[in-house]
Amino acid sequence: MKLKYFIPSLVAVVAAIFTSCADDKGSTYLEGLRVSQSYVALDVNGGSATIDLSAKGPWQFEKVIAETEKDAEGKNVKVYYETPKWLKVSQLSGTEGNTQLSFTADKGEGRSCELVISCNGEEQHIKVIQGLVTIQTATCAEVLAGPDSKTYQVSGTVTAIANTTYGNWYLNDGTGEVYIYGTLDSKGATKNFASWGLEVGDQITVQGPKTTYNGTVELVDVTVVKIIKSLIKVDSLTVAGEKADELPVAGGEITAHLTCKGNGVAVEIPAEAKDWLGVTSSTVGSNPTVTLYAKANEGGDREATVTFITTDGTKEYTSQATIKQKGAIVECNVAQFLAAPVSNSQYRVTGVIQSVANASYGNIYIKDFSGEAYVYGIGAKGDFQAKGLKVGDIVTLVGKRGEYKGTAQMTGAQLEKVIPVTEVTIAEFLSKPDDKNTYYMVKGTISSLKGSNGKDNDYGNLYLTDGTNELYVYGCYAGWGATGNDRKFFIADNNIKVGDELTMIGYKDTYNGLVELCGGINFGFKHAE
Repeated sequence: MKLKYFIPSLVAVVAAIFTSCADDKGSTYLEGLRVSQSYVALDVNGGSATIDLSAKGPWQFEKVIAETEKDAEGKNVKVYYETPKWLKVSQLSGTEGNTQLSFTADKGEGRSCELVISCNGEEQHIKVIQGLVTIQTATCAEVLAGPDSKTYQVSGTVTAIANTTYGNWYLNDGTGEVYIYGTLDSKGATKNFASWGLEVGDQITVQGPKTTYNGTVELVDVTVVKIIKSLIKVDSLTVAGEKADELPVAGGEITAHLTCKGNGVAVEIPAEAKDWLGVTSSTVGSNPTVTLYAKANEGGDREATVTFITTDGTKEYTSQATIKQKGAIVECNVAQFLAAPVSNSQYRVTGVIQSVANASYGNIYIKDFSGEAYVYGIGAKGDFQAKGLKVGDIVTLVGKRGEYKGTAQMTGAQLEKVIPVTEVTIAEFLSKPDDKNTYYMVKGTISSLKGSNGKDNDYGNLYLTDGTNELYVYGCYAGWGATGNDRKFFIADNNIKVGDELTMIGYKDTYNGLVELCGGINFGFKHAE
């Protein structure tokens, strides 16, 4: 009897699935666009499936599948494709007539997507599924080893929070650590991470789909299932009785004020900070304090994340605080900055803005006599434009030595000083008043060089012409900041000759009645053809 009633029921369910796929969002029997079926099921072990398409005009798959990727500046953005990365379709567009489409995927399960084909204003929706879309409860290690696009539920401790708007943070359960990229609020909305009140040390259960980007495993736009607040919390940090998380260069004491509902407090200082940071005293109770002492700092800015630990007798609970200390600013040229290690040290670098990658954020390239460096943003968004900075200006920046995909860059840059540079013609330069504090950019063709060969013209004394006017350049150096021998041989080293085009930056001065461009640095040159 059970078999007798089960089979008709199963047929009804399958029929309902295919009927809903045909009727929902677009029928398989449109006037100008038809498919043999709008539901494609792929084997979990991988493989292909085919359907037939008939169109009365040109057709194409629409870009409706959102993928999270990083742009040129390293920011996560949504990019839309015709299919998800795990699925390949034999043909994404075609002409009028009949076409057989093949859908192929590697081994995987629990993933699906809905594709859209359009033709002459009509749309056909194709549902593709591989295995049952289920949520797997897993450890971090299992998530790290599992396939992309599968949805996982994982529990662990919040170890660090990277972004408090979107909710980007790290979850660790002892078997491994997974990066959470995006956390939905209780209503499923984004950009409301603060509503959860999540802190480092809290225990949490989330679920979301896995993706991998540049080797980093991520769970994307996770749903929060449960939060267990930590039994220990850092309420505040104080220095000399005032709220502060930063110590001066001279060092001193900083006190962490805690709330603790567990049994006792242990303190863990990172190994790399133990040579400059240690515990001096502590108090007990439900509101204990821990006082730490930092030595005087002879290097750049530094910081350490200190972990406070308690237990309920079964589990350990943690909370963290980042202790910062000001350091001396290291003044250096571009080459020295590029050779420095990635750290929190602050560097002061001066150079000429060579090009602007993003004016809104102030992403630029600066160059001095020793080399060129990429600056990943100056100040806050809009600061670069608000200050009227432009290509050719000479800027002094203070920032950290960072890195992206193995390429050095300055991060957290702040503008300390700017020397505006005005682009003028030779005729305009000749008419300007003498002023060692005002810089101009001048372009011209070299009409003569001092000496008959490069080594005779160590410092690059030469004449520029625009065809009508002529300007004497008293020294052409490789770039800003050159001193001593670094000012020599730029002309010879670059095989620059009469007839080549040269762009110079310098100030105006007059010597024995001769107008000169002085303090001249090269901004660019072009050999004559």
